[in-house]
Amino acid sequence: MQEIIIDGNSLSLEAVEQVACFAVPIRISDASRNKVKQCRAYVDKVIANGDTVYGLTTGFGKFSTVSIPAQNIAELQLNLIRSHATSVGEPYTIAQTRAIMLLRIAVLAKGHSGIRYETLDTLVQMLNKGVHPIIPKRGSVGASGDLSPLSHLALVLIGEGEAIYGEPAQKLSGAIAMQQAGIKPVQLAAKEGLALNNGTQVMAALGVLSLLEAERLCRYADVIASMSIDALKGTPKAFDELIHKLRPHPGQLKSAANIRKLLTGSILRESHRNCGNVQDAYSLRCTPQVHGAVRDACSYARSVFEIEINSATDNPLIFAEEERVISGGNFHGEPLAIALDTMAMAISELASISERRIEQMLNPALSRGLSPFLADRPGIDSGFMIAQLTAASVVSENKVLSHPACVDSIPTSANQEDHVSMGSVSAIKLLQVIDNVTTALGIELLVAGSALDQRGLNSSPALEKVKAALRESVPPLKGDRIMYPDVNNAIALVRSARIDGLVGKID
Repeated sequence: MQEIIIDGNSLSLEAVEQVACFAVPIRISDASRNKVKQCRAYVDKVIANGDTVYGLTTGFGKFSTVSIPAQNIAELQLNLIRSHATSVGEPYTIAQTRAIMLLRIAVLAKGHSGIRYETLDTLVQMLNKGVHPIIPKRGSVGASGDLSPLSHLALVLIGEGEAIYGEPAQKLSGAIAMQQAGIKPVQLAAKEGLALNNGTQVMAALGVLSLLEAERLCRYADVIASMSIDALKGTPKAFDELIHKLRPHPGQLKSAANIRKLLTGSILRESHRNCGNVQDAYSLRCTPQVHGAVRDACSYARSVFEIEINSATDNPLIFAEEERVISGGNFHGEPLAIALDTMAMAISELASISERRIEQMLNPALSRGLSPFLADRPGIDSGFMIAQLTAASVVSENKVLSHPACVDSIPTSANQEDHVSMGSVSAIKLLQVIDNVTTALGIELLVAGSALDQRGLNSSPALEKVKAALRESVPPLKGDRIMYPDVNNAIALVRSARIDGLVGKID
């Protein structure tokens, strides 16, 4: 397996996913190793000179004015990690944890944090050998970055806390996990505790993984919407390139092009070409405008995350060549918080318009000849009546979750941190929003497949492949049956990467 080289400057979002989800190994570049060592040498020089420098020879936050005697500097770093590890709740998944670890490594590899190279290398060993710290989800306000959850990560580095390790994976103490992996825990030196827990890597990691999933959902939403449009005998006139060139938002252009391509070759479409239908409901004909706006919001978020994962976000920052230590605010999570909240609002719209297309297919007053609720024996059978309720439920939940967390701020640390981003709250909300959107799209896929079955004519070759994939786990509905396995199997198909391979290249 080819390893990914980490230099602190060129990490891609796709590489984050490879390391997080597929355990691709990493290695620090030679240039980064040298820069990290050079930076550490300057930190040692500052301490030897007895200079008063925040985070090196002083306390933290409100205690920044307290000078620390040389003999207590190492103890200060250890106390920082122990005292700041206060997060609660269910832990992040292994993939999310690996993304967090990788982004922390990438920041340290920039060579402006003052950490020893041996400490950085220990983190690399943990990631490559699968020692995954247990990091509870809740406890960060996104002020000095993600102080508390990153402290849980650092606990295992020093042989404390808890971790998941082994085959099969087991919950172990940090000390035992490190011992079984053959990794020697670190004894923290000056600046290292602060270098490990000060930064935005938790919210950034969640943001990267969420964005990549959101971009997939944008593509799959176009596919599933095309199935619904064809099943409803919709007119493709609204997707004509001439229309969209007059309002050339990039996402709108891509979505319209996708729908045109996906509907090409549909026998069902040809069967009603001269039916006289001039226009459809907004949930059909405005699909490119809605889906496209979501795509454009994701593009904005991508630009934020691409900058963030290659940025130095701890404090203070060490500039060895200039012989300066500068305390600033790169740890503040506001750029990420706004992007994360924007994504939550935007991606929610995929589910909102999806649920309306479900209504179009199930409501006999709107469905153009389909049976009520697609029931085999309406009245005796309920068909997909209650599946729509599930879609409506998650859409409603998303309306609450889309309230932006970034507009809130609760001052902390005796008002030293008097404006915080709440970016981790934004990130955690987004995880649930994406799960809900996946659910809604899965239900639409389930309903659209049955609607196409009722038409009795083939859709396009691409969309028929998607329906065939659905039928592998969800047989056609012939009378009522227990519905939740069908719902879960349709959701699983949306959650998988199979749809990309079935429909060919779409943006």
